[in-house]
Amino acid sequence: MNTPHPLALSDEGIVYIRPVAVKDLPDELRAQVGSETEMFAVHAANGDRLALVSNRHMAFALARQNHMQPVNVH
Repeated sequence: MNTPHPLALSDEGIVYIRPVAVKDLPDELRAQVGSETEMFAVHAANGDRLALVSNRHMAFALARQNHMQPVNVH
């Protein structure tokens, strides 16, 4: 899961962090995950997935490093 992805700022600079069950990911992504059962997605305001990382802390850090305001989604 070390494929670089350019993060694009949403209009407001807000991104949404939400948990994603690995079983719900496409086959090609599941093959790269290993033994994880849950990942965390960073989504733009329009719903586009910008990144997929292994834990919540990393998702928030990634957003902040790219000058975005992360918001948790339940």
